Amino acid sequence: MASNKPNKLAFLSMPAPASYVAGLGRGASGFTTRSDIGPAREGPSAEVIAEAQARRGEDTEVDPEQFQDPDNEYGLFAGTAYEQDDEEADKIYEAVDAAMDARRKARREAQEQAQLAKHRAERPKIQQQFADLKRGLSSVTDEEWQSIPEVGNLTKRKRPKYERTYAVSDSILVGDRSRGEYENSLDPMQQQTGGLVTPAEAGPTNFVEIGQARDKILSLKLDQVSGTSTSSGLSTSIDPKGYLTSLNSVVLKSDAEIGDIKRARMLFDSLIKSNPKHAPGWIAAACLEEHAGRMVAARKLIKQGCEQCPKNEDVWLEAARLHNKDDAKVIFANAVQHVGQSVKIWLAAADLENDVKAKRRVLRKALEHIPNSVRLWKETVNLETSASDARVLLSRAVEVIPLSVELWLALAQLETLDKAKAVLNKARKAIPTSHEIWIAAGRLLEQEASMLGAEKTEAEKKKALDLVDKTIEAGVRELRKHGVLLTREQWLKEAEKCETQGSRLTCEAIVKATIAMDIEEEDRLETWIDDAEGALSRNMVGTARAVLAYALKVFPDKKNLWIRAAGLEKAHGTSESLDAILTEAVKHCPQAEVLWLMAAKERWMSGNVQGARDVLATAFDANKESEKIWLAAVKLEAENGHLDVARELLIRARSTADTERIWMKSATFERQQGQLDAALETLSAALKKFPKFSKLYMIQGQIYQSQNNFPAARSSYAAGYKACPKEPTLWVLASRLEEADGKSIKARALLDKARQVNPSNELIWAEAVGVEERSGGAAQAKAMLARGLQDCPSSGLLWTMSIWLEPRPQRKTRALDALKKTNDNPLVICTVARLFWAERKIERARQWFERAVPPRPDDSVETGADNGDLWGWWLKFERQHGTEEHREEVRVKCVAAEPHHGIVWPAIAKDLKNNGKSTREILEMVADVLQ
Repeated sequence: MASNKPNKLAFLSMPAPASYVAGLGRGASGFTTRSDIGPAREGPSAEVIAEAQARRGEDTEVDPEQFQDPDNEYGLFAGTAYEQDDEEADKIYEAVDAAMDARRKARREAQEQAQLAKHRAERPKIQQQFADLKRGLSSVTDEEWQSIPEVGNLTKRKRPKYERTYAVSDSILVGDRSRGEYENSLDPMQQQTGGLVTPAEAGPTNFVEIGQARDKILSLKLDQVSGTSTSSGLSTSIDPKGYLTSLNSVVLKSDAEIGDIKRARMLFDSLIKSNPKHAPGWIAAACLEEHAGRMVAARKLIKQGCEQCPKNEDVWLEAARLHNKDDAKVIFANAVQHVGQSVKIWLAAADLENDVKAKRRVLRKALEHIPNSVRLWKETVNLETSASDARVLLSRAVEVIPLSVELWLALAQLETLDKAKAVLNKARKAIPTSHEIWIAAGRLLEQEASMLGAEKTEAEKKKALDLVDKTIEAGVRELRKHGVLLTREQWLKEAEKCETQGSRLTCEAIVKATIAMDIEEEDRLETWIDDAEGALSRNMVGTARAVLAYALKVFPDKKNLWIRAAGLEKAHGTSESLDAILTEAVKHCPQAEVLWLMAAKERWMSGNVQGARDVLATAFDANKESEKIWLAAVKLEAENGHLDVARELLIRARSTADTERIWMKSATFERQQGQLDAALETLSAALKKFPKFSKLYMIQGQIYQSQNNFPAARSSYAAGYKACPKEPTLWVLASRLEEADGKSIKARALLDKARQVNPSNELIWAEAVGVEERSGGAAQAKAMLARGLQDCPSSGLLWTMSIWLEPRPQRKTRALDALKKTNDNPLVICTVARLFWAERKIERARQWFERAVPPRPDDSVETGADNGDLWGWWLKFERQHGTEEHREEVRVKCVAAEPHHGIVWPAIAKDLKNNGKSTREILEMVADVLQ
């Protein structure tokens, strides 16, 4: 009976559908074989594979190069050759990248340093966090240290103790039992030989004869060393002292070194046998034998080398070195027969001669063989003692070697001026590409111009000097015509060389002719300033002066350039040259106040008061409303005792310029002259015009305080810090007024209010610490100082106070922390110097004092040199431990720095009693007050 159920396996007998691949549905598409697909049957297409992967939920693989930019040349020229043009292009791109990177390098590095410092401040290291605690361990006593409990098991868990036992072997027990026993019987062997005597085949040993033989041999050796032989009765040639000396000079070689020498000897033997014409092999083999101490073998080897390599000069030189002087002469005599053109051989042969005539004879013989050797001619000329003979030799030398610049220049130096010109002209024609000849011609003309007598007119002298410039300019043109292109840096080096040799005009001529070469027009000023600074750093003042002079001709209206030139003349020139520079400066820059003030000050400092007045009078015409010029004129008249003229100038200045500073100087002038009422009237009028100028309130309050009018002074200071709340000096003066009136509590309240208005101000915090100290509360002062350091962590003033509040053993550690926190603040550096002073480390203290007051690179930059207290401490130190030269050095540097700041210095400098005193006198007074 047939079944109606469908056959599930019927598909096995059916033909496969088109593009069917077995296992494709389960991802086994890669396992088709040739038997499955048949011959020449194609696999599944990309569309079929994509559909199957989509059904399984797989992501299609993305070709990374399908989105490649067609304009991108990546890999386009991968197979081409890397030529010189490609290398040059890569270098240009690298140079551009380096220039772009260097342009912002300083700014980027500063930003990175600031970010790093901020990160370190926010997240300090564990070591920094526990630094104070680690330093505190130094105060732990031995008893406290011993009382620290030992580390133990604090887990309160009883750990089992594992104890293992082992059974002892019987052999160990028996051996231990018989360890202390004694033998009391003889074994059979000992009984046969008669006890412990070892049997001998012969008779007993005669030790007497052995001792006599040993003594005889030793005496023979001693006789040989001492130089006498008792056996033969003849004297030997051995010197005892010399023998001992030679023993000391013997180099004892280790086994490893001896082995190395043997291996090297085998290698060199193989080398010279396989290639006997190889000169370095013979030389190395001889040196090896010399090192091994076998001089005879070394000489024998080098002799064979000379026979095998007679045309090599190094072999002959090595052979001469290995022999004594007489043998070396014979060797060189043989050498010149084979290598007569070797300059080294002839020079070495001349060096062997002790007599000058013999040396001269050898060198002249050498010139017969090698007439075109410059070195031989120079050595021959150097041996001549007569200038005429040297001149004759050099004349012949330049005929034989016309292309030698050295010989032409040497001949020109020996000739007179007129003949030297002819020599240099011949040299210029023979060697048109030599810049040294043109420079020598310029130096010669400069020398001729300097020798002109007084009978010559100024025009003739000027013409002779201009001839130097024309010669150098012509030389530069001719060199360019012949294709000789020296860079600016090379010409500047030649100019510096001329300055070193004393040719100032030639140096200036070279700078004028070449300073503008190879430079863009917009970069000229910066480049020339860099050139001048570089020359000054190498102490080439003449070159720097010439560069600045040329720059001033091109840029006569640049104020900073004139200031640099004036600074150069002030440091390295004369007062006349400085005055000339400043006179030219004010002509080209009449609106530059600083140039007028510099000119007037220099004339005043040189003693020409009337000249200073004339300069200021001319300055008034160009700058009628300049307060600096008005105040300079007032100071000039007041310092020279013309008080009425100074007062009249101040009245005119108040009506003409009418600035707050002029009003302040007017009040200060009246106060210095004792006219307190007039000063107060001037201040009242000034405060109506300038109510926001804090110094007016300060002067008014100080005048009232000097009159013991505390309420009026208090009112002035109160009005001041209300009008100018951001001025910390007003708050400090108001606090000191309350403290002087016996109201310390009110002083503290004022400073608390000041800290709220002016957060993170070191002056206010320092004054608060001072109030606590003066009130007798050392603990309160230390607590206040700790709060101040938290608010101002980089304040040099507060760190200095903190160092001195520490006990003596901890001050150095505190100073080290202060240097790190304040980035080498001058006040902290001075404190470190004082610490060294207290420890009697004089030189270290002097170095740190000098480090605290570095010179200012510019007037706009403030350094420790502007703090007068630091100079006072240094002078006080030198008074105690230095000499008069050290003290004078401090005074001179202080006067040049012109300090104005500090704590003690302003109080003494602005005291009415010290009106009109110089910087040197104020420095002495500050040093007396400091303690």
